Order: sequence, then C-alpha cells, then structure tokens
Amino acid sequence: MRHPFEYALIRLVPRIERGEQINVGVLLYCQQRDFLSARTHLDVDRVEALAPDVDLPAVAAVLDSWDRTCSGNGPATRMRLGERFHWLVAPRSTMIQTGPVHTGLTADPAAELERLMVALVR
Repeated sequence: MRHPFEYALIRLVPRIERGEQINVGVLLYCQQRDFLSARTHLDVDRVEALAPDVDLPAVAAVLDSWDRTCSGNGPATRMRLGERFHWLVAPRSTMIQTGPVHTGLTADPAAELERLMVALVR
C-alpha cells in the first residue's frame, strides 16, 4: 500500500545575495508511516567551485543538526514528527535552506528518500 509523503530539497546557499545554490540533501516526511528523515551529502568539489571561502566544517555541522532534529534530539524532543518537518521547511535566510515542499506516494519512505537523493543531490 502506498502512502502520501512530503519532501523538500535541502540547499546550500553560500551567498544569499547571489541566489546560487547547491542541493545538499533531502528531507522526507510520511505521516502514515511515522517517518521523518533527512539525508545529506556535501560535495566538497562543487561547493569549492561555487564558493571557495565557505566554512565546510560549519556547513557539515549544520547538516548534522538536521539529522538530530529529525530523530528528536535537542530542542525538537517534544515536537511531533509533522511539527519537526514543518519547522525545518519554514523559510529562513541562512546558508542552509529548503526548497518548496513537494508530495508523492510511496510504500517505502526510506527507499523513496534514497531514490530522491540519487536523483536530485548526488
């Protein structure tokens, strides 16, 4: 049986004023399967080609915090999965942002997340 899910790309926007971005991950939420997860991949060569002055360890630490938020660590402990998802996809003016939320149907949210990573990030 397939269930509806929501997902958004996680983007690195090194210089907000330029609007250039690199897809660095996917965030996926499936309410019926109690699934919320983020997968990230930081392609150092692509980042350095676009913005050689980016603090890569700082970016990696922020991306790691997305995984912790999905699993309910830190301030997100008391939030339900849907609340965490909507908090993460809320618009922000930082170097790490999400794109628009998209929807789909899947029988296996984890496999869908991996498929989206391969198709849209790696």
